[in-house]
Amino acid sequence: MFTPTLAERRTAFRRLHERGCFVMPNAWDPGSARALQQLGFAAIASTSAGFAFSRGRADGAVGVDEVLAHLRDLVAATPLPVNADFEDGHARDLDALAANVRRCVDTGVAGLSIEDASGDAAQPLYPLEEAVARLRAARAAIDAAGGEVLLVARAECFLVGHPDPLAESLRRLTAYAEAGADCLFAPGLRTEAEIAAVVAAVAPKPVNVLVGSAAPFDVARLAALGVRRISVGGALARAAWTGFLHAARALAEGRFDGFAGATPHAELNAMFREAPRD
Repeated sequence: MFTPTLAERRTAFRRLHERGCFVMPNAWDPGSARALQQLGFAAIASTSAGFAFSRGRADGAVGVDEVLAHLRDLVAATPLPVNADFEDGHARDLDALAANVRRCVDTGVAGLSIEDASGDAAQPLYPLEEAVARLRAARAAIDAAGGEVLLVARAECFLVGHPDPLAESLRRLTAYAEAGADCLFAPGLRTEAEIAAVVAAVAPKPVNVLVGSAAPFDVARLAALGVRRISVGGALARAAWTGFLHAARALAEGRFDGFAGATPHAELNAMFREAPRD
């Protein structure tokens, strides 16, 4: 099997953002990464929530060293470009943030996202001036490493309960684009009007839309709205947990019917027999 170099993966990833619309599903371990590759996706992303759940922890409760090791595992598992859900860079100090971004680049990822959620309930978003400075620090760290890795900026206004999430998202994403972000992302958009507003505000830069639940639109409609890429966050991981919990709860009640419809052992074995080995 042809295995592209990291530079080739990163070039391919950038090209995906230049035209059209692609789906970038989120893997949470090497097995899910390899399965998504075999299903024909052109790129994958990590998911902080999916990985945390796989470690028996809540989203946001995994340290940077463990996250970096996980990203190396995903990059090694598949020849596809990998976009890192790098949360807030795992640091507030700008120098520490830049150092962490450089370490993330060194894992071999093709892209990484930095969000503006602070984790502080009293002030859930970094102040805009600080958030922009953080994006500039990440941009400088990527550029110092060769500039191949795509920088994604996330405005978390919808997810933290901002009183006017769309207006604040537009304000922030516009500033993040000017600060050097290559792709813009406001998780939590729900309507076509909201999505179209974000696309228009940062054009011609590409926009990522998160679809983590059943939606009133499909990929073709999002493409028509000008969306460049679609991710699913922890939705696939949650779907896997849903099947596991359904079967486990039935088992706890003394029944085996939760195993009905499970993917056959032979099918999974064949899938991973064909996958590249570490």
